[in-house]
Amino acid sequence: MTFNELNLIEPILKALETEGYKTPTPIQEQSIPILLKRKDLLGCAQTGTGKTAAFAIPILQILHEEHAERTHKNIKTLILTPTRELAIQIGESFAAYGRNLRIRHTVIFGGVPQGAQVQALNRGVDILIATPGRLLDLMNQGYINIKDISIFVLDEADRMLDMGFIHDVKRVVAKLPQKRQTLFFSATMPPEIQKLSTTLLHNAETVTVTPPATTAELVEQSVYFVDKKDKRQLLTHVLRDPAMKMVLVFTRTKHGADKVVKDLQKVDITAEAIHGNKSQNARQRALSNFKEGRIRVLVATDIAARGIDVDLLSHVINYEIPEVPETYVHRIGRTGRAGASGTALSFCDEEEMQDWRNILKITAQKIPVVEGHPYPMSQSGQITINLPKNKDVVRRPNAVAGSNGGNNNNRRRFSNGGGRAR
Repeated sequence: MTFNELNLIEPILKALETEGYKTPTPIQEQSIPILLKRKDLLGCAQTGTGKTAAFAIPILQILHEEHAERTHKNIKTLILTPTRELAIQIGESFAAYGRNLRIRHTVIFGGVPQGAQVQALNRGVDILIATPGRLLDLMNQGYINIKDISIFVLDEADRMLDMGFIHDVKRVVAKLPQKRQTLFFSATMPPEIQKLSTTLLHNAETVTVTPPATTAELVEQSVYFVDKKDKRQLLTHVLRDPAMKMVLVFTRTKHGADKVVKDLQKVDITAEAIHGNKSQNARQRALSNFKEGRIRVLVATDIAARGIDVDLLSHVINYEIPEVPETYVHRIGRTGRAGASGTALSFCDEEEMQDWRNILKITAQKIPVVEGHPYPMSQSGQITINLPKNKDVVRRPNAVAGSNGGNNNNRRRFSNGGGRAR
């Protein structure tokens, strides 16, 4: 199927052509027709599946057909999202797909002065993309009225829960008109999110493009078992591979992210960190430097990275294993996006072994173990690993997973789990 078969208007088709889009992703193919019929939608899709376009494109078309672009008096669409980075990128998507329309949008978020945001609101907007805290703040100040909202999008609902925004979301929803079209997106569906969806949606259609804990198919995954004290040297070692041109490294903490950046800079590897303690300008500058190739490595915490969308991202490295298994799925979904291939490496020390077992269990996969690297886990750590039998051992020509370099003496075996290596 092509976008031409989705009954989209010519201005949007031209914008998609300008962006180089020809074939919709599964969530776009399934969601766009539903939304153009003005139906509520419950979408369960992991990151990197094209979710933003799945709702942005039909919203633009609906507003165009309703002639909303001619007045700009009242906000017609509200998109609520958990992070500043994600809000900005959603705004960029609306700008790209709506380039041939006269529909106005603006993005508001906390952590910066409100003056420019208030000025944009006063000029009139059709689509408002907001984080919960700043939205409620400006509503309380009287700058925003959402009584005329006809389309409401709750994006990344599970992350809203993780970040403690669920009560703010409920406060916003209480002020929305009862008659509206609601779009509810979440990568996972824990019980509280399921309960929230039932209160928001009316006769909703459901689109699930992959099971909640399924990793992206085109991402090649590998794990390195390593002592905690050797992770820094191992990271430097794998980054010597010239094929690793754009690398996103995940740490559990903000302090850990800053420390990794300092270590990399000491060995002349260009890197910057992005996390909640950084100012908005610093975060945007780091992301821009990464996208434009001025730095090779971006080190991030999970919350800060949720909105990172880089088309050519080649590698994701889990410098520290996440404690929540679903977080692993979201992390590696930063690469292998929209049909492209990617590589995800994980560094697992002895203390993280149970977290790694939980990931293998929830993803139901065999993830290759990289052997022959210079910093293997000590024997005391190795004996805690419940390795499969010899029939599951495979040989690969390199120690840096997914690369073309390395030597022929290095091997990778499979870590526990079902399914095949991807």
